[in-house]
Amino acid sequence: MGYAFSRDDIAYLGSAAATAALTEVGAFALTPASLLADLDKVRRTHGDRTAALVETVRLRRRAAAKLAGAGEWLFTDDALQQATPSAVARHRATRLAGRTVHDVTCSIGAELAELARVCPAVIGSDLDDVRLAIAAHNLGVAALGSGTRTAVPTDAGGPQGRNVLLVKADALRPCSTAEVVIADPARRADGRRTHDPAKLQPPLPDLLSAYAGRDLAVKCAPGVDFDKLGWAGEIEVASLDGAVREACLWSPGLAESGVTRRATVLSSTRAPEILTDADPGEIPVREPGEFIVDPDGAIVRAGLVRHYAAKHGLWQLDPRIAYLTGDTVPEGVRGFRILDRMEFREKPLRAELHRRECGPLEILTRGVDLDPDALRARLKPRGKQPHTLVVTRIGSTATVFLCATP
Repeated sequence: MGYAFSRDDIAYLGSAAATAALTEVGAFALTPASLLADLDKVRRTHGDRTAALVETVRLRRRAAAKLAGAGEWLFTDDALQQATPSAVARHRATRLAGRTVHDVTCSIGAELAELARVCPAVIGSDLDDVRLAIAAHNLGVAALGSGTRTAVPTDAGGPQGRNVLLVKADALRPCSTAEVVIADPARRADGRRTHDPAKLQPPLPDLLSAYAGRDLAVKCAPGVDFDKLGWAGEIEVASLDGAVREACLWSPGLAESGVTRRATVLSSTRAPEILTDADPGEIPVREPGEFIVDPDGAIVRAGLVRHYAAKHGLWQLDPRIAYLTGDTVPEGVRGFRILDRMEFREKPLRAELHRRECGPLEILTRGVDLDPDALRARLKPRGKQPHTLVVTRIGSTATVFLCATP
């Protein structure tokens, strides 16, 4: 749990005095080793404001890799954890360009900032006064209203602040006629992360009921069982730099015709790759090729492994396993060159690793119940040559591929 910011803290942190103080505090390391000494030094100058200043500096540092403009923003610990990365929010915004959008769980405004770049009017609402005050600061909104009154936009926050309105409102009580509604229900129930749509806050069934007949996009955890969800529109799973970030449920009016599943693979260094279940998905059944390819997690969670394989001239090791194989590797993707294939038995595997003077050992598994760290300890690699093991099941046989580490 982080520091509990108050409305007074947010008002202070938006002042000129706080800007200077934050610059001063930003010069401290604020590491676990230095924190106590740093706090003592800051407290001598800033007294009761110390906790708010130090927490803000630390949160901004954490946010730098996740959110554009984080160096000037305010956060709470929980809100930063829940915030959609800017690259993911920007991708979603491109699908909604030109429409009016209402984010009914706007929190600190991370989604609003990207929507406001491409949408003529954006509304954000939340029940949390502190988060709304933070959103007002982050988006350059002059003052928050109370009750159902909206905020007054200003040019102070740059282009994203000029077409944004904020309102304190319950997500389950519609208060706008925006063309599109976006919601990001909290994914914790009773202090634990949940994949049950009915236990989200607000619950998914209640959201669907409240906005029946409206164009709706709902962000949710990628671990939701999509087959049991019974969603009538499109389910999009997005990853960023190899990490699966979220799923987004697009109502039928927002879905692309003929598409029910989409995988969006975003990268900081190359163009996005997008696959849908409308793409070809027929692939041959063949023996392993020269390489093994582990598809991005968004592709796996969206159930589009075969579609990805068809696009890149690959095929599966087993129709029930997500590993792919082929004689070439898609650009920008790690491929593991197969050196040997063995039935998975530890004693002969250990001997082969020792024969090859294996040292650093990466272990990938699918379809087998194995702890890679425990297996590595039992194999006892002692050499200097790095290798990768891909342990999986082909048919009913546990199989290991000994590969060169890329």
